[in-house]
Amino acid sequence: MTEIATRNRANKRKGAQWETDLREGLRAIGEDVESLRLAGTEDEGDMVIREPDGRFLVIEAKNAKFEPGPFLDEAMRERENFAKHRGLDANLVDSVVVVKRRGKSWRKAFVLTTVEEYFDLDPE
Repeated sequence: MTEIATRNRANKRKGAQWETDLREGLRAIGEDVESLRLAGTEDEGDMVIREPDGRFLVIEAKNAKFEPGPFLDEAMRERENFAKHRGLDANLVDSVVVVKRRGKSWRKAFVLTTVEEYFDLDPE
């Protein structure tokens, strides 16, 4: 196995462990969260929180070089896929990116969204 393949495999393991830590941490504080399955070009994110009011929060978890623009674009596409696959009104589904911080626990991760999403503004 090449050095690059070995490094890629190790990075995938770290990413999977990060998702597990995040999911289990959210469950420990009482969130109703479940992992989502990969769906190729129709991916729906890494996990979803079901809110008591019937809303959903799709989470894209990242343990990678910090690239907020592409991360947010991906999260928005995945939110749309999640809603479409379940026949949900897209207004009931929010999305965020949770980015691991090197050497910090899941509780110290960054949460990314846009001003438009955060303040529930009409799209431009």
